[in-house]
Amino acid sequence: MALTRQQYDSLMQSYAYTRDQHRRELSRRRDYVYAKIPDFRRLDEEIYTLGGQELKKQLAGAGAGSAAEDGTGSTASGAERPDSEGSFAARIASVSRRKRELLRSVSLPEDYLDPIYTCPDCRDTGYIDGQKCHCLKAAQIRILYDQSHLKELVRDNNFDSLSESWYEGEDLSKFRKAVLNCRSFINNFDSGYENLYFYGTVGTGKSFLSISTAQEVLRTGHSVLYFSASGLFETISSYLFDYKNRDDYRQFTGDLYDCDLLVIDDLGTEMMSSLVSSQLFTCINERHILGRSTIISSNLSLEELQQRYSERVYSRIISSYTMCKLTGPDIRVLKKVRNRNPWNH
Repeated sequence: MALTRQQYDSLMQSYAYTRDQHRRELSRRRDYVYAKIPDFRRLDEEIYTLGGQELKKQLAGAGAGSAAEDGTGSTASGAERPDSEGSFAARIASVSRRKRELLRSVSLPEDYLDPIYTCPDCRDTGYIDGQKCHCLKAAQIRILYDQSHLKELVRDNNFDSLSESWYEGEDLSKFRKAVLNCRSFINNFDSGYENLYFYGTVGTGKSFLSISTAQEVLRTGHSVLYFSASGLFETISSYLFDYKNRDDYRQFTGDLYDCDLLVIDDLGTEMMSSLVSSQLFTCINERHILGRSTIISSNLSLEELQQRYSERVYSRIISSYTMCKLTGPDIRVLKKVRNRNPWNH
């Protein structure tokens, strides 16, 4: 589920479009100021002239060789001190100050003609020093989120539809404890690092709580990725065994390890292999190192988890996850029965 080349190119085109739109807006603002304040254009031209003069002076100085300092801070050639009244910097500062005064005189903000950016950090390029900006990562995550089908899942799996009517006795106590763990996880998501592991018998609400919790985290503006275990490991395998997709694999795992919350649903339903065990450990360990939260649901008992995967997978989950055991009847079966017999409601 890494971005395709077409998706990536489309993102880059959107950045180019944004930059173009901002340039157009800045040009419109400049034309407006020139029409409203005739002296403003002259000050802009003065800055260009000063810049040209300074460049010529520097080139001439470089050609003749730098003058030796006389020990007083000035040069033997009599060059201007950087902070002197007639220095280039001082003259530019003076012109800039006059420009700000003119903008204020017509009730415009001083930064009215500053460059415009949707993301000032990367200046709408998507990258900072060769690394993906947070805005690009967020855009990629949004695309991956749409591909994960989480939007469809939260329609039927959300806390608004939570019901305790399917549980009783000890099963109800375990469910309530799991819900409290979910609430705590959501409330403390920004202030602490925590993982959740839901396990127990089939149809007892593990996926429901996983997806409902993910939705609440998503609502607070965090990046969330959802995978069924089978879908996750099939995707990883497809990249690993196709050398042409190595770049896509690195991009995919980068998003997988670095998103704010990863949900792995139905662990244990995937085709088992040594590769699966290795990749599972790498995933949960990398996220643990980065302090990125993970939610895992599984029908496996803890004993089955230990037997199916490596000892290090079992140890990492036991030591780093809040364990939430759910028991009771298969709610999906009960719902089908109720739908067939509405008088039993």
